[in-house]
Amino acid sequence: MDAEAGPGTPGAVTLRRVCVIGGGTIGSLLAGHLSRVCEVWVLTRRAEHAERLEREGLRISGKSELVGRVRATSEVSELPAFDLGIVAVKATDLEQVAALLAGAAPDATMMTIQNGLGAENVVARHGDWPLISSVTFMSGTRHSDAHVEYELDTATWLGPWSGTRTSMAAVEAVARLINASGLRAEVFSDLVPAQWSKLIFNSAINSVAALTELPHVALFADEDALGPVVGALIDEGKAVAEAGGINLYEDPWEMNLLAVARGETNRSDYAHLPSMLEDVLAHRPTEVEFIAGAVVREAARRGVAVPLTAAVHRLIKGREASWELPRTRPAEVGV
Repeated sequence: MDAEAGPGTPGAVTLRRVCVIGGGTIGSLLAGHLSRVCEVWVLTRRAEHAERLEREGLRISGKSELVGRVRATSEVSELPAFDLGIVAVKATDLEQVAALLAGAAPDATMMTIQNGLGAENVVARHGDWPLISSVTFMSGTRHSDAHVEYELDTATWLGPWSGTRTSMAAVEAVARLINASGLRAEVFSDLVPAQWSKLIFNSAINSVAALTELPHVALFADEDALGPVVGALIDEGKAVAEAGGINLYEDPWEMNLLAVARGETNRSDYAHLPSMLEDVLAHRPTEVEFIAGAVVREAARRGVAVPLTAAVHRLIKGREASWELPRTRPAEVGV
């Protein structure tokens, strides 16, 4: 199946071959589903990952049950020309990956799907592709290089990035392809209000999870537990958005309530580990600079005080720094 759009910049958009850049949870969910409706390539970080996908296919379980037949490589030079590139790596890896893509698929449209703000600017520094911004709430668990469990089947929001001349027709063509694959997509003429809704939600939820090591559970909305902290972080983010004249698409506190309610009513489907918590548990660099850090930078630019967000941003950076220090045992204390 092809997805075609009317005149874009430049020319019409025809989506016959998609390259998903990054084989993590979100990239795998997209690649596996899209393989139902078009040719899909996956650009992986490791050669053994690509070899396994070529050999076994990409299994999706949970909300969907399928084995996607994808092509895969760890070398940009081995990629054929593609019509749509979905850049699905973590924000912390984006600069390096975008540099590798420079000069590849010059006629493609690129779509970013990172947490936080600024991904489009990074990609745009390395090519003049038309860019589509997106945010997603779908989630899953990556069991292996070739198996991802699809857990939360919410929509991906898409819109043209204002920094490039991306046509609405191109965005609509991508959304049709995603919807045809069995996933969900919604088109926005201006994605900024939706991006800020998720940014503020993520800044609060990911930061608290990273510092407490708690998954996103009912304590995050409980007025006698973490609810006041989450609420205060959300209020700071909303003040920054308001100062920028941004009318949020959804209220981040209501998003928090909805998420924890979903977990309480369907525990077999939910004990969600926010992405920064996954990184903390694995002692990997987090995306805090793109999430809470982005709120802090935008607040400074707009003259808004965000002391709590600034504090959790620095605490998480401090926690990352602690992983590089030698571990010492506490001195024995006499009884």
